[in-house]
Amino acid sequence: MLAPIRMNPAYRCGLATPWGGSRLSSVYGKNIPDPRTGEALELSAIPGLNSVTDEGETLSALIEKHGGKLVGTAVKGEFPLLLKLLDADDALSVQVHPGDEYARRVEGKYGKTEAWVILKAEPGAQLVFGVVPGTTTEQLREASAQGSAVQALLQRVDVEPGDVLYIPSGMVHAIGKGIMLYEIQQSSDVTYRFYDWDRVDQAGRKRELHLDKALDVTDVTLPAVKAVPQVMQNDAAGVRSLLLKNDFFGLERLEKCNGMEIAPTPEKFGIITAIEDGCIVWDGGEMTLKAGQTAMLPADGYTLKVSGGHFLLTYPM
Repeated sequence: MLAPIRMNPAYRCGLATPWGGSRLSSVYGKNIPDPRTGEALELSAIPGLNSVTDEGETLSALIEKHGGKLVGTAVKGEFPLLLKLLDADDALSVQVHPGDEYARRVEGKYGKTEAWVILKAEPGAQLVFGVVPGTTTEQLREASAQGSAVQALLQRVDVEPGDVLYIPSGMVHAIGKGIMLYEIQQSSDVTYRFYDWDRVDQAGRKRELHLDKALDVTDVTLPAVKAVPQVMQNDAAGVRSLLLKNDFFGLERLEKCNGMEIAPTPEKFGIITAIEDGCIVWDGGEMTLKAGQTAMLPADGYTLKVSGGHFLLTYPM
């Protein structure tokens, strides 16, 4: 059997995330490479952005070494999930992601369905979550062609720590200024931008937009509803809640843990992230996870006992 594997992130920063800040360092103690670091890719097999073990071994190398013992008997082909922590010191672009069929046909990659858990939010923080109900695709097309006119069609919602938002492929969205969040998604880097708030770089250039593709994949009818947790366990070992489940991943919250048991599943791996400091114990070993740290839970693994105040657990479906 394989023990849990603590992972260390790759980062997207600088010009790649002009909206990023430094709170991944100040809040979670991460060794960010740039004061504008927007993303810590905590568990990633994206080429060139692999997360690594404490010994420096990449996730891709681990998968090649252990195969189904690590990822599970039901996981075939490309690694299916990508987990990030994000720091939005400024608003992200207004964007949308394609589904699998379009992404495979046009980009040769997975589509991108994702979910967010809000970790930190400044007072009054908002994000774009879909379009104003009743908006048509043609209205969105006309407004997008004019640039800033698209802002009037964006549905904004207030957020606070603990909120859970489901972003299926086809939903227009944008993370707002002053928000830190946990993001679980399909393992894809395909993003189509509608609008980038008229930002320019030091040379006065705007970021590339992808209006035709964005409009191709947008579904203006998708409902924007925050997820409602469902409590599955509430006893002396802690509180375990299902936050959401879809065709690609399940997501759970573990709170007030005092030896909460997590059993391995031969069909699929798990990923656990500490939102507050905690530890994992198994037969013959233990691991400390500081707030913001992530461990991969092998499919052919040990039964674990988790202690600590707050974790998020996710897994492929």
